[in-house]
Amino acid sequence: MNSKKQKKFHLRNPHSGKYNFKSLIESSKGLKKYIKNNPSGDNTIDFGDERAVLELNKALLKTYYGIENWDIPKGFLCPPIPGRADYIHHISDLLPNSKKNLKVLDIGTGANCIYPIIGNKSYGWKFIASDIDPISVENANKIIKKNHLENSIVIKLQTDKNNFFKGIIDEEYVDITMCNPPFHASLKEALSANKQKRNNLNKTRLSNLNEKLNFGGQKAELWCKGGEILFLKKMARESLLFSNKVGYFTSLVSKGENVKPMEKILRKLGVSNIRVIEMIHGNKISRIIAWTFNSGGKG
Repeated sequence: MNSKKQKKFHLRNPHSGKYNFKSLIESSKGLKKYIKNNPSGDNTIDFGDERAVLELNKALLKTYYGIENWDIPKGFLCPPIPGRADYIHHISDLLPNSKKNLKVLDIGTGANCIYPIIGNKSYGWKFIASDIDPISVENANKIIKKNHLENSIVIKLQTDKNNFFKGIIDEEYVDITMCNPPFHASLKEALSANKQKRNNLNKTRLSNLNEKLNFGGQKAELWCKGGEILFLKKMARESLLFSNKVGYFTSLVSKGENVKPMEKILRKLGVSNIRVIEMIHGNKISRIIAWTFNSGGKG
């Protein structure tokens, strides 16, 4: 195993450092009313305000990626773009620079379709983006069509929630897969995590069981039976069936204690080429686990 710790954003990630709110407001006027000063007198937004985060994302996508039309249904996950971009840039290091028209599969793209947008605009990758939720698929398709990305990004509905690759990968070869798994094993666990998130954001009014998650997200986006580790183990087992159709399989791993069990099952499946990249963004630690059944693979 090759392990790498990354304390800062990837060198190619344009979102390192503080947000340039002056520039972002020029790109997206809707952000302006959410700007406030922090104790140091610098511009910021209330990151506990779902609408403010949505407008920040619109401004970032327009400024850095030329996306003019982006929105998500109320209550759906509104992802932090800098961290999502970091995943893209790190997995790009696994791919051969010489190959043209690289194809990537984003498992669970959500209503936001963030990974395909960033990957296509940053590297010109072609994407298949799948999701089990029809509303997410419908909205992702709207984003793709409104931004004229139909030739670069194909959205597919996964009709079997127990499968990751079956029904999505057909005859084509996929260079790399990516996924941001549901973190939690239950709604109760997700709500508990949300309460902690509110505390960290210095919110004085804590959530109760009937209150919407302040960061948004539907069931399939935030929790699944068995939690992250069962989700990852199922993906690992199914990856064996697609070992000659995929170059690298990758996934985010939110919980550090899930890395070793994941490595163990991959070794049982005959994988010797496993790579773990740890990313530290402020107080948040996340990891990418990547594996390939090709012993000559990069890494």
